[in-house]
Amino acid sequence: MIGVDAGSGDRLALGVLAQYRMATTEQMHRVIAPGVRIEQTRRRLARLRQEGLVDRITLPQAGRTRVWFPTSYGVQLACEWPELRGHRPSRTVSDPTAVRLKAGHTLTVTETALVFLEDARRRGDVCEPLDWIPEVHHPIGSGEAVIPDALLYYRTGPAGGDSGSMLRAFVEVDRATMGPERLAAKLTAYERLHRYVPVVPGRRPTFQEPAVEEWRRRYPLFPRVLFVLDGTGPAGVENRIRALRAAVGLLARFPYDVPVLAVPLADLLQHGPSAPVWRPVHDPDQRVPWTGSGHRQK
Repeated sequence: MIGVDAGSGDRLALGVLAQYRMATTEQMHRVIAPGVRIEQTRRRLARLRQEGLVDRITLPQAGRTRVWFPTSYGVQLACEWPELRGHRPSRTVSDPTAVRLKAGHTLTVTETALVFLEDARRRGDVCEPLDWIPEVHHPIGSGEAVIPDALLYYRTGPAGGDSGSMLRAFVEVDRATMGPERLAAKLTAYERLHRYVPVVPGRRPTFQEPAVEEWRRRYPLFPRVLFVLDGTGPAGVENRIRALRAAVGLLARFPYDVPVLAVPLADLLQHGPSAPVWRPVHDPDQRVPWTGSGHRQK
């Protein structure tokens, strides 16, 4: 049919904003249409705004940067699509005040997504814009949950090839807004998720249906855990990595069964995530690519 894909660019733009929560004009351009002039992206966003699907605020402290976010109508529409089903954002995603107050962290998370997206494009790997899913809820019992800043799906090698591998990662973006000990406490939560087996009232595990960890219902392998550190200088980065290293020492096998890696955001921006810039928190003197096991020697 002629024109059947006429709205595909608008659909991707709205889907990205609904899933990422917010992005600057430049970030949106780099995510959805890096091969065309940025004016085309500006016109697309302006059109979506006229249709009541997205809106924007201006950050005066950031050179009057425009930050785009979905309206409640845009979220309602986008969350009906199969590619976004099950990933509904919070109610405050469409509130301008909430967007302004969360902009620093959320825009850094979006920039981290771009690091992986753009690296995949350069390398010929498969990582599409909607393969970055913020704030996926993972229960760990007692009403608690692990909610990473993002869940990343990434396939090495070209689409349709047989030589690549499927990777998944929980990504935590830390801007030094909490102390090192609170950051390290997140590792304990991930270890709980790794061993959490939900209890079904009135039902006991059997040989035919043994109890299994909750994460196995979603993933064939537990996603690796990536800490991206920003908002501090080299000394602050070292303090945070030392705190993560101390926390790892209390977690038995978890950091050896699951790669747990940390990196300054500045190193990602300079070298790209596929470079050996990641530090395994159980042995932070090493430098490894995130796509490895996390236990490679220097």
